Amino acid sequence: MTSRPLPVLAVTLGDPAGIGPEITARTLADPRTAEVGRGIAVGDAAVLRRAVKVCGLDVEVNAVGSVAEARFAPGTIDIIDLGIAGDDLEWGKVSAVAGRSAVAAIEAATAAAMAREVDGIVTSPINKEAVWAAGAEHLGHTEMLGELTGAAHFDTMFVVRGLKIFFTTRHVSLRKALDQIDEERVAAGIRHAVTALRVFGHDEPRLAVAAINPHGGENGHFGDEEITVLRPAVDRTAAEGLDVVGPVPADSVFHQGLQGRFDGVLSHFHDQGHIPAKTVDFDGTVSVTVGLPILRTSVDHGTAFDIAGTGKASPGTMAAAFRAGADFSSSVARIRETYGGAGT
Repeated sequence: MTSRPLPVLAVTLGDPAGIGPEITARTLADPRTAEVGRGIAVGDAAVLRRAVKVCGLDVEVNAVGSVAEARFAPGTIDIIDLGIAGDDLEWGKVSAVAGRSAVAAIEAATAAAMAREVDGIVTSPINKEAVWAAGAEHLGHTEMLGELTGAAHFDTMFVVRGLKIFFTTRHVSLRKALDQIDEERVAAGIRHAVTALRVFGHDEPRLAVAAINPHGGENGHFGDEEITVLRPAVDRTAAEGLDVVGPVPADSVFHQGLQGRFDGVLSHFHDQGHIPAKTVDFDGTVSVTVGLPILRTSVDHGTAFDIAGTGKASPGTMAAAFRAGADFSSSVARIRETYGGAGT
């Protein structure tokens, strides 16, 4: 019996003026990374070499033009060299050149995944101002990937210690998020979450829906969204055959999920899901974009311009994102089948 070959993952450098190149360099230089997958960086070779020097790493940067040219050899970091940014960019500063490099890396990595040259992509943080300065009009990383892959719908799934956390609303203010939450939106969120759980390895997924108000609203005394919105959405989707419960008070639902009672939790606004995940394991929390026809994992933090270029940035979340990409590579066929990948 032959073992399954190690997956190939394209790792973008992110914004060249941020910590992305440093955490990518440290992760791909780590022998433990090579035990789970074969990583190839995507960005500018000059930028990666600068990061290697800043981090004090004893590795060679091997610039290539395609995945097929990569060596995947010990002591070497292969990179698809875009030739956009040099080693003279100022650390921690918004730059149109850095924005162009970051966008080009995303485009190249996505194209490689769509062409099945890699099993998935792992993305470093980008700076929205730099991307906009470069002329791009995307609201963010995920929206850019949605457009590049032609995805009709996509969501963020956090993974922390096996628990998967979903979001009814995304990057909007708390007040606006509450205004957006209605029965139809929650029901759709439940369906999307259950589908994602199946795609990512749960044959009989169990989902909990978090409450919004303290103590789950106390039968309407602390707010009535549980009665008027959440419970009807849960009842409707449960009647469709989904294993979904709730609303469960938000101060206990994540603990119950981490204890194994649920496979996933549907939270309703940004911080409701982010705070418990990052408190439990900041470095180990990984963001996965579900709904795309390709596998994409990502760090869950920003460019950290304040420490960029110091060599102090922890690669923990990038290493976790790479490991998650390697683990979830077994789901690539289901991802393509469910979300309409190229050639399916």
